[in-house]
Amino acid sequence: MGDPSDGMTNPKLKTQLWEYGERQRTDGPYADNLEVDCLVVGGGFGGVFCFWSLRKAGFKTVMYEAGNDLGGTWRWNCYPGAMVDSEVPEYQLSIKETWEHYAWPSNYPDYKELRKYFDYCDSVLDIKSQCAFRSVVTGAKFNTEEGRWYVKTADGRTCRAKNLIIAAGFAAKRYIPPWKGIEKFEGIVHHSSFWPDEEIDVSGKKCCIIGTGATGVQVTQAWGPKAGHLKVFQRTPNLTVPMRRRAISREEQDEAKKWYPELFDLRERCFGGFLYDFAERECFEDTPEEREAFLEKLWKDGGFRYWLGNYKDYLHNPKANREVYDFWAKKQRARIMDPKKRDILAPLEPPHPWGVKRPCLEYGYFEQFNRPNVDIIDIKNNPIVSFDKTGINLEDGTHHDFDIICIGTGFDVVTGGMTAMGLEDVNGNKLKDQWKNGAITYLGTTIPGYPNMFHLYGPQGPTLLSNGPTSIEIQGRWITDAIKGMRNQGIMYINPTDEAGKTWKKRINELSDPSLFPTTKSTYMGGSDPDKVFEQTNYAGGEYNYKQEIRKALPHFDGFHIVKASDLPTIRSSSRL
Repeated sequence: MGDPSDGMTNPKLKTQLWEYGERQRTDGPYADNLEVDCLVVGGGFGGVFCFWSLRKAGFKTVMYEAGNDLGGTWRWNCYPGAMVDSEVPEYQLSIKETWEHYAWPSNYPDYKELRKYFDYCDSVLDIKSQCAFRSVVTGAKFNTEEGRWYVKTADGRTCRAKNLIIAAGFAAKRYIPPWKGIEKFEGIVHHSSFWPDEEIDVSGKKCCIIGTGATGVQVTQAWGPKAGHLKVFQRTPNLTVPMRRRAISREEQDEAKKWYPELFDLRERCFGGFLYDFAERECFEDTPEEREAFLEKLWKDGGFRYWLGNYKDYLHNPKANREVYDFWAKKQRARIMDPKKRDILAPLEPPHPWGVKRPCLEYGYFEQFNRPNVDIIDIKNNPIVSFDKTGINLEDGTHHDFDIICIGTGFDVVTGGMTAMGLEDVNGNKLKDQWKNGAITYLGTTIPGYPNMFHLYGPQGPTLLSNGPTSIEIQGRWITDAIKGMRNQGIMYINPTDEAGKTWKKRINELSDPSLFPTTKSTYMGGSDPDKVFEQTNYAGGEYNYKQEIRKALPHFDGFHIVKASDLPTIRSSSRL
């Protein structure tokens, strides 16, 4: 994905999405002054599903994608070892054309396999013909007299759209701490999601990974066997669980496809959008022997079962949570040979309640630290203070030399992708300013003051507590039905009321506050950026309940101001709450 000028010597570390904005053509979806029914921003799962659904409903729809192809995060995330943490068929679209004749090579696809999947989706759904790539949205405002959004791109184009659908996802804006001197470093340095497509040879090189989120875990697994020397800078241990990745044959998949419609329905009935759910019983209903056997089975089965198939009370009851953590620590500590590394990577005392951060799936992470060329550096109380020509300086004065640095510090999660777009409400207020003290949405799909603007897999939906395609399809169908409802009822635009937004915010907190999630700064509670407000940004009631709640607003648009063309120029807006 890297710009050719970025190259291998990295004269400039790219940190902003707009740096990739580039006018490629002047016709079709690239045209100036484009006028459409629906503009979808983002070409990942959410964008593809919404584009397909809206076009199928008869709307003139165009997609803007900041990257150079379909795939969303899987076009950007091409760092070494990048792969998904959800199994197929859970992690794919339910659109029949996209799975009926398609076969995956493994149950956990890597980024290359996911790119091929999106190419296949295009071949059967025809998405790219109406998609403008390298199109980075830098400004958007709704004209209430015309009932249209005016959307501007980094290269100077404007699109007028009746409906604006933000499908940027939860990780569209990268977070890089304000380290001093980073521009002085003379080696290779990239943020993981701005990683170049070209392979970077790490053999014989001194390498560094900053961060132990999913990126840090996956790059460690990829670089450990190859790098001359690798140091992983850790602030908080990643409480990983086993992936259990395996090859799957076409024959096995074809045999299972007779059940796919039922499986796609089932995933929307399970808490996290997977094909399993929390146990029906609480932790201490079981004897110690029963607990051990139950946790052992979850561990053996792998994936997120240990997270979202565990005892139903462990994310609320601290004692139950400690049982889950102690079993985890016993399993993982046994894999680490060096006692010092063992205590850093899998401490006996939990760094936070287990499961309040999305665990990473791994297949050989801890074994990498048994290699003589791989080390773990604890920077929780000894942080990075600066870069220089040859490497990194820590607070205690120690210096580490490196040739290649991977910045895996994550994202301005959930809200960052939207606040970076220059979105303005009807009064000219910027979303990035309005959300400084906390996000406000209605139903996790709309925002008060932003008529006919919809978002999915973003703030105050199930998002990070879910399997992406499941949430996307629940929200995408709702968005399509809402836009169809406006057309059928002669509505010019809908605008969520302020009261509806406050009520939904209260609902988000009601679901989260009794749990252990608010005990920890995490991607659920504000993310990596220390300047962001500490708040729950995800709907914590599960997919099934979420679908039931948002569906109550349709078809009468409860909680929205409704404006019809006949109401203009003296608007008599009706509202329901």
